[in-house]
Amino acid sequence: MTSNEKIDWSNLTFSYMKTDYNVRCTFKDGKWGEIEVCEDENITLHMAASCLHYGQEIFEGLKAFRGVDGKVRLFRPRDNAKRLRDSAMGIKMEPVPEDLFMKMATMVIKLNERFVPPYESGSSLYLRPLEIGITPRVGVNPATEYTFIIFVTPVGPYFKDGFKPTKVAIYREFDRAAPLGTGRWKVGGNYACGMAATAKAKANGFSAALFLDPKEKKYLDECGPANFFAIKGNKYITPKSGSILPSITNMSLQTLAADLGMEVECRPIPVEELAEVDEAAECGTAAVCTPLSEIFDEGANHTYVLTTDGKPGPMVTKLYNALRDIQYGRAEDKHNWNTIIEFDK
Repeated sequence: MTSNEKIDWSNLTFSYMKTDYNVRCTFKDGKWGEIEVCEDENITLHMAASCLHYGQEIFEGLKAFRGVDGKVRLFRPRDNAKRLRDSAMGIKMEPVPEDLFMKMATMVIKLNERFVPPYESGSSLYLRPLEIGITPRVGVNPATEYTFIIFVTPVGPYFKDGFKPTKVAIYREFDRAAPLGTGRWKVGGNYACGMAATAKAKANGFSAALFLDPKEKKYLDECGPANFFAIKGNKYITPKSGSILPSITNMSLQTLAADLGMEVECRPIPVEELAEVDEAAECGTAAVCTPLSEIFDEGANHTYVLTTDGKPGPMVTKLYNALRDIQYGRAEDKHNWNTIIEFDK
């Protein structure tokens, strides 16, 4: 068991650390059972479980923050609950009811309170809800039994340099997801498809691969495991595609951009339009908001330079700070995004 005194809260990476408890619930005989509190990190699966053979596996990611006032805030959990249900329905799994999701998310934070990083550290508690089909299957059919689990781990920034510009690359020989496929749902297979492109990007000195649309290879799509957005004058523009996962962070940033008087456009973005943008970033629960300094298009042998001084652009910085201020309780949560966790005295 990890001792809090040994945790260097300000230098955490985005990686797994064992915590005290996880919570689980099983769907069987047409209904969800009782919530189980477990110390064991392992799960037991039948070797023919549908999650192993037919990809009936979905997950989510969300964060809890200890704020400037000492309160712990869980950011937009009901949106994660909805996205999990959308993913479940997309690949014929049993949707997890919102009240069960919220109860388990609150419970697992309370059980692992000592792993919520202190406010001044800049770190957070990451929640990983996942649902898997556990029915033994050797024929392609949906499972009838499912296990839903939420575990937590304290994390630092997804990219080791934190909120600093990073470089990404476009490789046309890779697709993250097929048109009308599973790209809009949070399934593990989407991330498996992106690993080869990510490995190539990192081998060439980039932090991630920026994918193009899988049909025409003409428009910007996902950016590694995150969404992409750009600032063009007074506009916040982000790709629109049936193969992009709806990012809750991106939705939040769009709202904050509108609050700042910006025009928000969700539309197809041709690769060539990168020459006209002022700033760009990738965003997601893990990455939060990571500015991009360069985008290398291998097919065109061209680099789009977005910053030359090594500093994030002013509008990406403003949006990043506005989001973090809400998450850490430094600004009014006028959109009611945070759920405050009430701990027993």
